[in-house]
Parts: sequence; structure tokens; C-alpha cells
Amino acid sequence: MKNIYEQWNLLQNIMDMLENQFGSSCEVVLHDLTKDYNHTIVDIRNGHLTGREIGGCGSNLGLEILRGNSVNGNRYNYITHTRDGKILRSSSIYLRDDKDNVVGSLCVNLDITETIRFEEYLKNYNHYELESNEEHQENEIFAQNVGQLFDYLFQDGVKKLGKAPEEMNREEKMELLRYLDKKGAFLISKSGVRACELLQISKFTLYNYLDAIREE
Repeated sequence: MKNIYEQWNLLQNIMDMLENQFGSSCEVVLHDLTKDYNHTIVDIRNGHLTGREIGGCGSNLGLEILRGNSVNGNRYNYITHTRDGKILRSSSIYLRDDKDNVVGSLCVNLDITETIRFEEYLKNYNHYELESNEEHQENEIFAQNVGQLFDYLFQDGVKKLGKAPEEMNREEKMELLRYLDKKGAFLISKSGVRACELLQISKFTLYNYLDAIREE
């Protein structure tokens, strides 16, 4: 396979099956990851769950796969949260070409918000709790555009460092850039310009920092 369109009919059938099986509470998304990351969504069902549509961008997890931070990348039954408070049980698989390059992904996001609330009601009503394993949670961000996605990754990095950008010294700024680079943030178009604005540094300084980080 060279691209997802060689298997388009099969992928459409799979999406039809998932949409009909789980109904309007399940978002099914197909990404073409060879496109500009701001426009990777080529098909989506029930996009109202995350507010996305065809032509929208991928999530931060997809950036990490493209950056090469994961050998496989497939994730199953992880919990994510939307910005408007929905709780989703998600699974994502990555599609590869004949040379093992990632060319697409198929993602399922099932809205379990109401069933979680009902579960909480039953726990309060029964006053009995079965032993359970802690759920593994992935911090996945469903953005409407890649600028919004970059800003989230930047603020997440700032939070981890615990210091405002204007108060950071050279080493701290490099640590923040190291985090962003690891997360694939610089695969986003015009991310360098935005990073310079937020860190109040020149392009020359930014590229020097990134060169130093990638030589480590």
C-alpha cells in the first residue's frame, strides 16, 4: 500500500460498520497523515463529539507518531477528555505503507460521559465498590487547528517547568524546546514563528537552540 486511498473502500466499510454499531455517541475519524497536519481529517462520523470536521487537524498523539517517538503507536481503550467536559474511551490504529512509513490513522472515540455519571449514581446508591485497576489515561487533545494544538503543547511544557516564559533563562528555554521537539510540535507549520513569539527570542536563537538539542 502506498497511501490510504488504495484501501479507501475497505476503510469506508469499516467506518460504516463502527458508526452503525455504536451510533451517534461514537466518533470515527480517518486521517491522511501525508497531508499538511492542519488538514489531515479526510472522513469523520459524528464529529459533533469533538467539534471537528473534514479538513480538520490531527491530535497531539499523531504528532508524536510522526516524530518517531513510538515504534508501533497503536493505542486501545484509553481515556481522553474534551474541552467541554466529555469523557471518551478511545482507540487509534496507524496505517503504514509498503516501506513502513505512517500514512494514515483510524480513530474511534466513544462518549461514555453519561454512563460514567450513571455508574457514579449506582456507587452512591449501593455503597459498595468492586476492586478495580486504575485506568491508564492519555492526554490527547482534539484541536480545531494546528495553531491551537501548538499553543496547548507550549502551555503544557510551561506548566511542567513551572515558570513563565519571560522568567526563563537559556537552559530553561532549551528544556521547553526539547519537550516541544520530542512531542513533534515543530512538525506543525509556522510553529517556529509562534515559538519565537512566545519565548521572545529570534529565529536565529531558536534554530541554534534546536540544533544544540538535536545534537545531544
